[in-house]
Amino acid sequence: MKVLALADSDSYLKWAASLLDDLPPDCVTELAVVRTPITPSAEQIAAAVAGTRASAVPVLSARALRRAAERLRPDAILVACTGPVVDVLVAEVFDGLRPRPVFVTGLPGISVPATEKAWLYRSGCDLFVVHSGREVAEFGELAATLGGGGAVGLARLPFLRDVPAVEGGNRVVFATQAKVPRRREDRESILRALDRLAVTRPDLDVVVKLRALEDERQTHNERHHYERLWRELGLTGPVRFAAGPMHEHLASSAGFVTVSSTAALEAIAQDVPLLVLSDFGVNAEMINLVFEGSGVLGTLDELARGAFMTPSPEWCAQNYFHPQGGSDWVGLLTALVIGPRTPARSLLDGAEHVAARRRARLRVEIPPKMLRAGYRAKRRVRRYIRALT
Repeated sequence: MKVLALADSDSYLKWAASLLDDLPPDCVTELAVVRTPITPSAEQIAAAVAGTRASAVPVLSARALRRAAERLRPDAILVACTGPVVDVLVAEVFDGLRPRPVFVTGLPGISVPATEKAWLYRSGCDLFVVHSGREVAEFGELAATLGGGGAVGLARLPFLRDVPAVEGGNRVVFATQAKVPRRREDRESILRALDRLAVTRPDLDVVVKLRALEDERQTHNERHHYERLWRELGLTGPVRFAAGPMHEHLASSAGFVTVSSTAALEAIAQDVPLLVLSDFGVNAEMINLVFEGSGVLGTLDELARGAFMTPSPEWCAQNYFHPQGGSDWVGLLTALVIGPRTPARSLLDGAEHVAARRRARLRVEIPPKMLRAGYRAKRRVRRYIRALT
């Protein structure tokens, strides 16, 4: 089986590389990054594929991706991208490939609750991959209600596979999330709690683990970057800011904290006590609804005291910690490749969606010189899109 995999951001790239490692060793695989305004840096690309069988990962334009598909003639294309990019790649860039490959897509992290938007953008794909029995059930209900799309498959989250428990250490890791909390004052309150912890517990190494440095792009824009806020607040506690693989930070951790991050699951897998902050709400907007009933929801005051928790075993069994043998996405993919199938029907086909697809296509066709020159170039990109739409 030949599989071409594409990603458009650091988190999707990491997910795609790990999914390819699930495939049998005799599969022929290629992995590339589609060039968009959120293309990861060379350092982010290297970090995302570290430890996987992916080697060189080129950054390609939409036209180059089409040529790559025509050359490889893949049995399947894994479209590991944000929703609008998935839709335009499947519906337009790869339209007319013969033989038609199986299109695989999905979401790289926590996907509770299931949303119509996530399904609609990916409804032109034959297999939709998620990571818990709860997510399979919720997206299966959406598929039955809305139509479109294909099978819903189950995989183990990449970073939860064969994770050894750690002996523990003195590090406390706060994992940032680009989207939440949105308000500046909420982020400042987290930094103040971390500062209190660092000052009152000098035996602890308090680290703010960044998804990206201030000048790097990521899947979602981060309006209030934590490192910049720390400088502006003038806090003086011994808090460090660092990037790099999460598993390296957790390897010597005594505690972990986040507002909403899949890294909380990695901490659970490594038996690191944790807190998922509930001060800003527990709901879909905060992307932490899945942690209801987990036993790890806590407050900023508990963070400042270093009061970390362990999760409920019952919750773990229902959410992301199913047995490795419970994953079925590779079997579903194989059946789609070798057996008769009816191609998935996108719910976004139709005249009313033409303009949206045109705007999405621009994201994979912006001239590369506009993506290389920093902030001024980003402003030119926005003007370029407005002019053409």
